[in-house]
Amino acid sequence: MQRRRFLRSMVATSAALAAPRVAGALPMLDPFSPQPDRWRTFDLTTTIELAGASGPAAAWIPVPAVSAATWIKPAASRWKTNATSVKLVHDPVSATAMVYAQWTASATVPSIEIVSRVATRDRTTDFAKPGTAADLLPADRARYSAAPAEIVRERAGTIAPGVTNELDKARAIYEWVVTNTYEDPQIAGCGTGDVAAMLASGKLGGKSADINGLFVALARAAGLPARVLYGVRVAPSAFGYASLGANGPDVTHAQHCRAEVFLSGFGWVPADPADVRHVIAAEPPGHLTLDDQVVIDARSALFGAWETNWIAYNDGQSVQLPSAELGPLPFLLYPQAEIGSARRDGLAAETFRYTIAVSELGA
Repeated sequence: MQRRRFLRSMVATSAALAAPRVAGALPMLDPFSPQPDRWRTFDLTTTIELAGASGPAAAWIPVPAVSAATWIKPAASRWKTNATSVKLVHDPVSATAMVYAQWTASATVPSIEIVSRVATRDRTTDFAKPGTAADLLPADRARYSAAPAEIVRERAGTIAPGVTNELDKARAIYEWVVTNTYEDPQIAGCGTGDVAAMLASGKLGGKSADINGLFVALARAAGLPARVLYGVRVAPSAFGYASLGANGPDVTHAQHCRAEVFLSGFGWVPADPADVRHVIAAEPPGHLTLDDQVVIDARSALFGAWETNWIAYNDGQSVQLPSAELGPLPFLLYPQAEIGSARRDGLAAETFRYTIAVSELGA
C-alpha cells in the first residue's frame, strides 16, 4: 500500500515539475500524514579508511542505539577490520554508543566496515486521546530537563506566557520556532547546536541541530523534558517530498537531527520544526513560503508525527570519546578519528574517506 502511494506521488511530482508552473502553483503531493503501519528493516554500512595515516590511529563511529517499542528497534552491529583492537563503547554520561577501533603505526591503511541493522516504522500521536505512558525515571527527567542558558530562559518566557497545559505549551514553542527560524545553507553539516549563540546573535538561521536544538532548549526552559535525536535519513519520503528523504543508497551526507518532547500521558512526542524549514528551503521548486500547501501539510504533521525513513543513533550531548586525546564533542553524529593527537574533520568525508550506505531488507 505504501509502495503504491510512493510510486503514485513520485509520478505526480515528476509530471508537475516538468510542466510549466503557473504563478503560485506547486506540485500536488500526497498529504503528509505518517501512520504506524508496517515495519521496515534497514542495513546501514559505514566504511572508513584512514588514508595517509602515519603513527597510531583511532576511530569512533556512532551506531544506532535508540530503542523504542513503538517505532525503532536496533540490532547489534557487526564489523570487519584490520584494527588491532575494536569494541563497542559508550559515553559515560549519555550512554551514546560507538564502535571504538585502534590501529598501530604498522597498519598500511587503517580501515573498518560496520553494519548496523535497524527496524523502524512511522509514528504519530493522537492528541485527542491522552494515554497512560509511564513517567520518566527521576534521573532521566533530570537529564532531559537540564537548565539552559539564561538567554534561552528569557526567550522561553515570551512564548505563550501564562500557558500551563503541557501540550499547548509544547505546540506554542514548536509554532514559534517554525515561524522565527530559517535554514542557513552556508552552515556545514547539521550545524553546531549552539542555541545560546543563535539567540545572542539575533540571527535564528541554522540547520537541524540548531533549529531542533532551539526547540528542545526552549521546551526545557518552559519546564518540559526534551531531547535532540541524532541520526541519518535512509529512504525516500513515501509522500513525495524530495526534501524529506534520502536520494539513493549513498547516505554519507544524509545526516539529520530530530527532536522529542515528553508530555504527561503521551510520553515522548516527536517534533521536527527544522524539517518544516527544510521543506521551505529545499522542496522543489525551492524558496517556498509558510503559506504554500506542501509546507502547511508538513508543518501540521511534524508536531506529533514522523515518517521514519530515518534512523536515530543517539541523544547524547557533550559526548566524551573514550580514550580520545581531545575534548568532548557537542554531539556524535559523524565518524571521528585521531591520528596521533590530531583529529580528522568528521564533516570532510572525502578527505576522511568514509562512506555510509543503506539497503532495505525485503524491498
